[in-house]
Amino acid sequence: MERKVTLAYGDGGELAHKLIQQVFVSAFGNQDASRFDSALLSLGSGNIAVTTDSFVVNPLFFPGGSIGKIAVAGTINDLSVAGTVPLYLTAGFIIEEGFPLGDLRTIVRSLAEEAAAAGVRVVAGDTKVVEKGGADGLYINTTGIGLQRTEHAIRPEEIQEGDDVIISGTLGDHGIAILAARGELGLMTDLKSDCAPLNRMIDKVLESGAHVRIMRDPTRGGVATTLVEIAEDFGTAIEISEAALPIRDEVRGACDILGFDPLYLANEGKVILIVAHEDRQKTLDALRAFPEGSNAKVIGHVIGKEAGRLLLETPLGSKRRLHRLSGMMLPRIC
Repeated sequence: MERKVTLAYGDGGELAHKLIQQVFVSAFGNQDASRFDSALLSLGSGNIAVTTDSFVVNPLFFPGGSIGKIAVAGTINDLSVAGTVPLYLTAGFIIEEGFPLGDLRTIVRSLAEEAAAAGVRVVAGDTKVVEKGGADGLYINTTGIGLQRTEHAIRPEEIQEGDDVIISGTLGDHGIAILAARGELGLMTDLKSDCAPLNRMIDKVLESGAHVRIMRDPTRGGVATTLVEIAEDFGTAIEISEAALPIRDEVRGACDILGFDPLYLANEGKVILIVAHEDRQKTLDALRAFPEGSNAKVIGHVIGKEAGRLLLETPLGSKRRLHRLSGMMLPRIC
């Protein structure tokens, strides 16, 4: 690792992985910490899930959302993809001196409305004000608490050859929407972020009876990095088809111009599922019953149980191995 932390350590890719493993996991001694986005805890009388996240997105308001909305969506989705029922949130605000009070009210109202719409209560919070220049406007930290399901539990240890890989919608919408909102590269688009809580849609999938092996939300680092992590964490080989990837024309065009790969762009309202092959249609039907899942598609399958690797089949039929995001694409994305 480098001797100093750079912005690249926050992109969700290879450097972020090393930072977590070599600094935090090694200090806290929990080797299972990187396998899920929520900690699954037993309290004797019941099992809960806990997750925590911090949001530093730039800009604070963007097409399709704000830092308040993404704080709720990101936290709820981390709980939901662990197969739990989100119940409570806490929210801590670090506010820079001079921040407009009207903007703060708008952001807090957005956070409250999004949580209420998702059926989740905000039960505790905190505020800190720092000197001008100390927080770039506003940062939000959240903690989410959910209840583990007694049925319909996800079981990643049961991943097997032939299972299907499904994505709930189009890739990279959030990443390109944020980039356009920054106005740094002259990119003009009407594209909106996909930022949204997915707990009700995920509930529908689990209640359908589909055998869901694992779920993840492909945020920083995108779909490719998320699938590499699944393959490595659970010792499996996955192959996805480039031709099957659902990508909007606006995203594809922006990536062609800027040299980005949609597979590595951030998403804030999508879920990746690995499901038993016989349950693929059942899963797709459940996803497509919601606006957030209307573009759900099967994009690949599990090809074996072996040392973790992710392969991409190109339209020409050749295959290449994909790795975690390396370097920095878009900092401050969430």
